[in-house]
Amino acid sequence: MEDTRDLAERTPRSERKRRDSFGMFDGYDSCSEESTSSSSSEDSEDEVVPTIPASLPIIKNNGQVYTYPDGKAGMATCEMCGMVGVRDAFYSKTKRFCSVSCSRSYSSNSKKASILARLQGKPPTKKAKVLQKQPLIAKLAAYAQYQASQQNQAKSKAVVPAESFDWGRYICSNNTCGAPVSCFKHAPMGTCWGGIEEGVRVEVLNSDTNHSTKVYWIAEIIKLAGFKALLRYEGFDVDSSKDFWCNLCIPEVHPVGWCASSGKPLVPPKSIQHKYSNWKASLVKRLTGAKTLPPDFNAKVHENTQFPFKKLMRVEVVDKNYLCRTRVALVEQVIGGRLRLVYEESQDGSDDFWCHMYSPLIHNIGWSRSIGHRFKRSDVTKRTEGQVDAPSQLFQKVKDVDQNGDWFREGMKLEAIDPLNLSAICVATVRKVLADGYLMIGIDGSEAVDGSDWFCYHGTSPSIFPVGFCEINNIELTPPRGYTKLPFKWFDYLREAGSIAAPVKLFNKDVPNHGFRQGMKLEAVDLMEPRLVCVATVTRIVHRLLRIHFDGWEDEYDQWVDCESPDLYPVGWCQLTGYQLQPPASQSNREMTQSVPKQKKKAQQYKGQKKNSLLRMKEETAEVDEFTFSQGTSDQESNGSGSYYIKQEP
Repeated sequence: MEDTRDLAERTPRSERKRRDSFGMFDGYDSCSEESTSSSSSEDSEDEVVPTIPASLPIIKNNGQVYTYPDGKAGMATCEMCGMVGVRDAFYSKTKRFCSVSCSRSYSSNSKKASILARLQGKPPTKKAKVLQKQPLIAKLAAYAQYQASQQNQAKSKAVVPAESFDWGRYICSNNTCGAPVSCFKHAPMGTCWGGIEEGVRVEVLNSDTNHSTKVYWIAEIIKLAGFKALLRYEGFDVDSSKDFWCNLCIPEVHPVGWCASSGKPLVPPKSIQHKYSNWKASLVKRLTGAKTLPPDFNAKVHENTQFPFKKLMRVEVVDKNYLCRTRVALVEQVIGGRLRLVYEESQDGSDDFWCHMYSPLIHNIGWSRSIGHRFKRSDVTKRTEGQVDAPSQLFQKVKDVDQNGDWFREGMKLEAIDPLNLSAICVATVRKVLADGYLMIGIDGSEAVDGSDWFCYHGTSPSIFPVGFCEINNIELTPPRGYTKLPFKWFDYLREAGSIAAPVKLFNKDVPNHGFRQGMKLEAVDLMEPRLVCVATVTRIVHRLLRIHFDGWEDEYDQWVDCESPDLYPVGWCQLTGYQLQPPASQSNREMTQSVPKQKKKAQQYKGQKKNSLLRMKEETAEVDEFTFSQGTSDQESNGSGSYYIKQEP
């Protein structure tokens, strides 16, 4: 079969094949796998210039598909609204607009500014300036340059973990699903995931090809698990032999129409190349009414992976050795919104603590003094160059409460998640009432005489509960250590202690529509060793409270976590941010630890044995069992217009 470039050179310019809105050549069926695709750089402004579609229109009118006299459908993109359709159905001789309305609207200077801003990857401004008319090819070049710079930045920041974990195989082999990205409002894209769901089409690299250069093809989302999607190339129908898992937020995933606007070739996979004689006509039929990603999807991903905390910012954070107080620490590292904080007095930088930037454990400098919280003063008198106090607006705000009326009082009893044993909800007491709604809580029966193991919760915290919460929700309540009158009864205990229960109305009863379901997979921080993010499963849901199980570990290591905790992430978060994901404990590791009896006694704050022992064993063991992760079904429902339809108005 002849090479396309040779054909183009021997064909008059007026008859050269042009690229349509899907990045295909008219008569593509004459191009073989060995041939290469190219587009003319001499297109005039009057010719159809592909753009990234905001929504793709139906390729029909009265039930018929428009065709050229040669029987091959030609595509065009509206320069105003971004809709894609058959060129013959477009308005005006130049076929630049899909309707009279779009043609008139385009004359508005504010609309021109909005379009140019979108092409340059900037949000439209409310006060659009008057712009001189620029050739579309110049706008297109600006956008292509922007896309290239975004990809280069993403590639330079990408971190390939030493031990990659195949989420796709793991999910498929266990017949499970991943929690939708929309469940994690604090995660990148958590608030703008929108209608990204099964059936959405994207343009991705074509790995089933003999081309030496990068070529692309359209793929359909078959399954979703967090950021990860099981994709199937268009044209394979029910054939899953070439299905593959891909993180939708990587730079190589684009909305339909990106190839056309970027001058990239769309080449069918070689396995099905000869399935259709006219691939372009087939695409027109297949993509009618389908969805694709928003045109600014890649720009949003980049924007959502930028974080305000910077190295050497000073914060106040809980002292991991004495929960009752805070210390000054410096931001040493920021990965995906997670902060590695080094306590200011640490000489070698090894005394550190990991938490998310939205964690309730970190605060602005001066917070402890303002509410009356214990604080350890630093012995460091001279600051290092570049140190600056983190602005107060960077920290998560708490709900304002009225402490003048009915409020918590010292000695009131309640139930609370034990921060030293997160698998347990315990009998607890309000030990001190601080300002701004904060409370110092102690676990009954295990408190230090000096109160050094009290911990601070806000009065609206989802980690404290009214008396009777565990009984009502069939959760095991951990009684005070040494208490012998079992089974534990709150009525008897309150009478014996001469105490009262905190009023139910004081507790946080808000239950958001979080979207989590039992059995969903996710990536979760081991709060007993918070530098580790692990493969985990939601095993139980009680209102807004989630029981998180770390795959491969015994149930005694489970942790109770709030549904809006910043320590939970979608499947694929570690890959997106470059954080190291800890896979499930392998069978060989579990067998090795059976000879060492596990102790349930409390460890120091956020410092446990579980994942440390795993890391040590990995260093000592030459071979470690691999785990398999793969496809999963997703319960995600569209919560907004986050995707764009491929359609055309009749």
